[in-house]
Amino acid sequence: MTGTHAPTASTATTTPDIKQRESLFSAYRTEIAIAIAIVLLALAVGSQVPQALTWGNFANITQAGAPLIIMSLGVLLVVITGGIDLSVGSVFSLTGMVTAQAMSSGFGGLSAGLIGLFVGLVFGSLNGFLVTIAGLAPFVVTLITFAVAGSLAFIVTNGRSMPIGDPDFWLLNSGSMIPGVPNYILFCVVLLILIELFLKKMVAGRWFYAVGSSSMAAYLLGIPVKRTKFMAYVASSLLASFAGLLTISYILNAESTAGSSLMLQAIAAVVIGGASLLGGTGTAVGAVLGALMITVIQNGVNLIGINSFWQGSVTGAAILIAVLIDRFSKSRRGAV
Repeated sequence: MTGTHAPTASTATTTPDIKQRESLFSAYRTEIAIAIAIVLLALAVGSQVPQALTWGNFANITQAGAPLIIMSLGVLLVVITGGIDLSVGSVFSLTGMVTAQAMSSGFGGLSAGLIGLFVGLVFGSLNGFLVTIAGLAPFVVTLITFAVAGSLAFIVTNGRSMPIGDPDFWLLNSGSMIPGVPNYILFCVVLLILIELFLKKMVAGRWFYAVGSSSMAAYLLGIPVKRTKFMAYVASSLLASFAGLLTISYILNAESTAGSSLMLQAIAAVVIGGASLLGGTGTAVGAVLGALMITVIQNGVNLIGINSFWQGSVTGAAILIAVLIDRFSKSRRGAV
């Protein structure tokens, strides 16, 4: 029996570890590239403005980016199913106005916050109903609710900004349910983990990818296509409402136009994070990193002293680059 050797314990345990690391790298290749790009961006800005690399600035970036991160996670669920949600920015604004108005009418912070979340539930259900039951195109449906919610955000208070009446409402954003961890970080981390595990590990989460890849094939496989799409739109609007609550908790003021630019930014974050607008792909990790990249870009533009009006152009360029990279990588895979 010479010439044959049984694998040693170290070899037997090392090989699965290597394979696991390789599979993890391949599964999150895009996300790793985005993380590296964020670091390079931060270093590039830091070379011009050393203040950019301080812990204080990192804290500002995470706190400013938290609402966009949360909103992007909701938009991701819709995009994975092959849909689009253009209403999230208006729902964000309306939630803040309704919550502030409720406080001025005598409701406490908790009750007013629940009323604000109800705005997201209503508009998410309306979007889901019109897309799944009425059979209307997601672009048309959410464009309508974008206009309606945006209009209502002005009507609620006649376009006036509203101060937050509950002096303790700031705790929702900057308080600490876990000592040493601000709530805005805790909410982002918990939602990231929950949504990523839901999409990757749960059967219902895999339905989202199946529906986005082919609704007809998913239906033939017995997947509840309409229910899956409906829940995606409800989750998207609820997370947009929660992001709105987090923002008014931070600035202690509600503005009717607060979410006017966030819809584009949320979609951009999802696309930059590796999701396809055709559906069937995307991760929560990618959406969070995409939102962080946009926030880092905005922060860098402000610190360097570039006119803030250029932020939209930079965001648009980032979307274009992400889409071109996605198209190029898919064409290469198809050619292999």
